[in-house]
Amino acid sequence: MSVLVIGTVAYDGLETPFGVRERILGGSATYIGLSASYLTKPVHLVSVVGEDFEQAHIDMLNRHNVRTEGLEVMAGQKTFFWKGKYHLDMNSRDTLDTQLNVLEHFNPKVPDSAKNCDVLMLGNLVPAIQMSVVEQLPTRPKLVVMDTMNLWIENTPDDLRKMLTKVDVLTVNDEEARQLSGEHNLVKAARAIRAMGPKILILKKGEHGALLFGENDEIFFAPALPLADVVDPTGAGDTFAGGFVGYLDSVGDYSFDSMKRGLMYAATMASFCVEAFGPERMMDLTEEAIRARRADFSQLIQVIPVQFSS
Repeated sequence: MSVLVIGTVAYDGLETPFGVRERILGGSATYIGLSASYLTKPVHLVSVVGEDFEQAHIDMLNRHNVRTEGLEVMAGQKTFFWKGKYHLDMNSRDTLDTQLNVLEHFNPKVPDSAKNCDVLMLGNLVPAIQMSVVEQLPTRPKLVVMDTMNLWIENTPDDLRKMLTKVDVLTVNDEEARQLSGEHNLVKAARAIRAMGPKILILKKGEHGALLFGENDEIFFAPALPLADVVDPTGAGDTFAGGFVGYLDSVGDYSFDSMKRGLMYAATMASFCVEAFGPERMMDLTEEAIRARRADFSQLIQVIPVQFSS
């Protein structure tokens, strides 16, 4: 069992209705790696940071069995930085600053220790970079999961289409699914996207849960757990993805039924992420907390059949 995660490791500046963090650990690979690490081991991370990146953060990842041999530190460069402000509903945000820094020169190098991974999780990056990772692997992983965004759908459609032929599962939101497929109806959009290559489509719907579309037109819905405290939604989608791939890697079963269970673990992990700023909550979870939260989800969706008299 092993998961290989490709994505960003960054610093974020965050402002929500509940507070401000001027500079906090972030990046898709950070959230995915931490989330997956609670469900499977090892998790290999491939990304790039600048010389301003704190060793304490690398040590923290290593303590969670997130291996960082593939984390390149560029001398004389700064780490990718993003700053955003969330609106009161926490579903919309404004980007205030984006500094690509080391990402402008990112050429991922997969370490030998990670090249025979069972599960490959391609975080949101330029499709050409995602493809370069796939091409470095000597054998195809048992499962390839990919995240993307509207920027690549608009600006690099040809590269994205090529990349879609290499993946098993694609994760997008409603807007991205409609944009990619040209279909407004989400059921039709899922069919159109699956015809492009991915056997499985996950539609992330934020606080309203997620939809899982199977290769035989199966559909499964996983709700999001209603929470009393939502502090910061940054990284929730990546944490969701990490829970999904972490669970599937832990059981070694990639069937649709297993993916349904994986979706519940994904939602469980994402529910922790939003309870604090950045990945703060994801740094100190316990097995007991995860088990209890998973039980809360089971109660949320459990329905006892009613016997009708004839």
